[in-house]
Amino acid sequence: MNKKQLFEQIQSKKSFLCVGLDPVLENIPKHLLKEEDPIFEFNRQIIDATKDLCVAYKPNTAFYESRGLKGWETLIKTWAYMPEDIFTIADAKRGDIGNTSAMYADAFFNLEQSGMSFDSITVAPYMGKDSVSPFLTHKDKWVILLAATSNEGHHDFQLLETPEGKLYEQVIKVSSEWADSERLMYVVGATRGSEFANIRRLAPDSFLLVPGVGAQGGSLAEVCEFGLNDHCGLLVNSARGIIYAGKGEDFAEKAREEALKLQQEMQGILEKAGLI
Repeated sequence: MNKKQLFEQIQSKKSFLCVGLDPVLENIPKHLLKEEDPIFEFNRQIIDATKDLCVAYKPNTAFYESRGLKGWETLIKTWAYMPEDIFTIADAKRGDIGNTSAMYADAFFNLEQSGMSFDSITVAPYMGKDSVSPFLTHKDKWVILLAATSNEGHHDFQLLETPEGKLYEQVIKVSSEWADSERLMYVVGATRGSEFANIRRLAPDSFLLVPGVGAQGGSLAEVCEFGLNDHCGLLVNSARGIIYAGKGEDFAEKAREEALKLQQEMQGILEKAGLI
């Protein structure tokens, strides 16, 4: 899915919602435990309930890798179940020397080899260009670089001052020479608030993947005030706030209700901005 197609999906669904599929076996409704693959059944029902309200799904691969072979099988089945018009993100946060990164790229992009072909993958950029470029060799695939996250320790490195500005600013400036906004996105935490204006100055045309709205306390209105561009340019992720909205047999309906609230807020923002 290229940038034009992604924006068309945003306009069609009046939404720039990304649903994070990060299920923990202990937290899913108990009645699903009788299923052969409870996590997949949970994901399947969440997808069925929200696929018309979101434009992307983002499974965090750690939630699957931690379960060994069965977890990988669940991830493959989950990817295969996602509708074709949905942008798919492997939230794997990979980053290593070039030949290792090439293997990671095959793991998530090479359908014949791994059984999965996500549209994009999150990558840690701190080992430099040669650790990122193997992902960019895959035609029509996106790299989503960690830029300005909002975890507790983000200030340990990301905000360090260099002669050319903060370190995260250098990540954006330098990486923009590796690929354009048709291949490269950035992760920016929702709780960074007004700093989105600075990020937009550095990456005016890029899509930003924004976690942290909802359970983590980020403000959708603030993100959009400073982060919206003329093709929306935002994929706002919500995971726990949607997938754990209900604990009973109606969990998927409750998930839809929460997704619908965000979609309707997003629709209002898009209309006000003249994007739909």
